Amino acid sequence: MRRHVFLRMLDHVQAANPYFRQTHDCTGQASFSPHQKLTCALRMLATACSADSLDKSFRMPESTAIENLGQFCCTIVTIYGSHYLRAPKTDDLDRLLKRAEKREFPGMLGSLDCMHWQLKNCPTGWQGSFSGKTGKPTIVLEAVADFDTWI
Repeated sequence: MRRHVFLRMLDHVQAANPYFRQTHDCTGQASFSPHQKLTCALRMLATACSADSLDKSFRMPESTAIENLGQFCCTIVTIYGSHYLRAPKTDDLDRLLKRAEKREFPGMLGSLDCMHWQLKNCPTGWQGSFSGKTGKPTIVLEAVADFDTWI
């Protein structure tokens, strides 16, 4: 039986970065559990919620939530970057083109998705350069993924 993707990711993250292992301070008080840290980071990325909004549900202060997200992102890039975040090779492109052609999408390499993400704390001097259609500062996030969710 295959393990749940969350638990596999938790194992990978804990093995790659000691930050995600539970520790105890000098008084014996346990730190946040690896499950809390991973869930908090995933929630922030999935729902684009602010770090201070997690205080009630995770009892994690804003500064810790921000540190946690940074550790998570760096760790994910370290673990999966060489496979999923690399430039495609010729054989990769051939495989993708053949698969797309079978599905009657000749010439398609992947699916592109974009979203505007509002910058809450954009420096005042940069706001004119990053104004979106709503007049508020935003950046555009773009992602391309193939059939294997390779970004």
